Amino acid sequence: MAGDSPSALPVQLVEQPRLQKLKEMFISKFGSPPKFFARAPGRVNLIGEHIDYCGYAVLPMAIEQDILIAVEPVQTQVVQLANINSSYLDFSTSVNNIQINETKPQWHNYFLCGLKGIQEHFGLNNPTGMNCLLDGTIPPSSGLSSSSALVCCAGLVTLRANGKTLSKVELAEICTKSERYIGTEGGGMDQSISFLAEEGTAKLIEFSPLRATDVRLPSGATFVIANSCVEMNKAATSHFNIRVMECQLATKLLSKSKGLEWRKMLRLHDVQTKLGVSLEEMLTIVEEVLHPEPYSAEEICKCLGISLEELRSQILCQNMQDVSTFKLYQRAKHVYSEAARVLEFQKICSEAPANALQLLGELMKQSHISCREMYECSCPELDRLVDICLQFGAIGSRLTGAGWGGCTVSMVPTDKLNTFLKNVKKTYYQTDGQRLAVENNSLFATKPGRGALVFVEA
Repeated sequence: MAGDSPSALPVQLVEQPRLQKLKEMFISKFGSPPKFFARAPGRVNLIGEHIDYCGYAVLPMAIEQDILIAVEPVQTQVVQLANINSSYLDFSTSVNNIQINETKPQWHNYFLCGLKGIQEHFGLNNPTGMNCLLDGTIPPSSGLSSSSALVCCAGLVTLRANGKTLSKVELAEICTKSERYIGTEGGGMDQSISFLAEEGTAKLIEFSPLRATDVRLPSGATFVIANSCVEMNKAATSHFNIRVMECQLATKLLSKSKGLEWRKMLRLHDVQTKLGVSLEEMLTIVEEVLHPEPYSAEEICKCLGISLEELRSQILCQNMQDVSTFKLYQRAKHVYSEAARVLEFQKICSEAPANALQLLGELMKQSHISCREMYECSCPELDRLVDICLQFGAIGSRLTGAGWGGCTVSMVPTDKLNTFLKNVKKTYYQTDGQRLAVENNSLFATKPGRGALVFVEA
């Protein structure tokens, strides 16, 4: 059940080679065995890109790749973090003085986000110290949510080490808020699926209030993830936060034009709710109210009847002060059309018509075109990879995650899977030395995995 707390599974370590190996490395690092292990999965978003922070439902599934942490609570009020990947440096800090450096999104800062979120939620004055050893199998900066999985896993670890309990929904909400400590204004999809996922089913995730509904994917097709090998770090670039800001500005202009209290309106979903109209009608309103040419800060001020000073101090966040133009029409158009595609995708999955795969594939293709042209969050490598996947038999293919690099997700007829993998490997990875080096982790079929949980040695 999605409302309860993440389960604690007793396991025989001898039957779990990865846990056993992590335990042995933990002992050689810290001199004593871990008391428990926590895992949080990465995710692939099947459809619904850049709309969670606008208030709209998304449709992800958890993948098998995950973040796994071995933990020993300790008496000293120090957290010691180590990673089995030696390119991630050890880190330690006092649990009473958590400092998160936004300017350098290093791996330990994501752990500290989850730690701080739980501490603040419970108002823990003397939180438990911990020794932690981390093992991650999610390719970093690939759009498969490795950073959010780390925040979620850290939240779960801190919760258990301090003897507290929360429901999965509460954990997801706390981890969504606490990831913002690192400066990423995400909407909550990644954290929600990391906790609420169940094996064998994708989820429609809705916000305010947060809830997850099973989406049974059609038989006969397999979802394949392909990494473009272009890394994108949301916290290290401003692309992501500029899009969030453009959506907020579009919200305010649409609200003002319809006589709504625009100062209180933050998300494009709020405009639709207040007007009580359909997504199709919202798209018509976008056409009527906003123009395709980029807006200058001065024009936005004129539309809202405010001064440039007020725009800068009240609306634009700190790192947006130098942005001179905003594409409001394109961003709003993408969000409302993508939100409609998500609902259509869910409907097709539940009704399962004979041509379900073709219909779903079409929605995935439309989603990619909108991400590329309206939201401008693709890149040449992603576009090429989508084309290659469609060329070799994918029924639908699109970028997944924030974009500007990272991965594509493709829906491939299961009986064509092996030929598909072979051809994509040859065409995209084996023509490029750098990509060839990482191809083993770059192209894989996946099925819906389970959400975050704790393992204790049986």
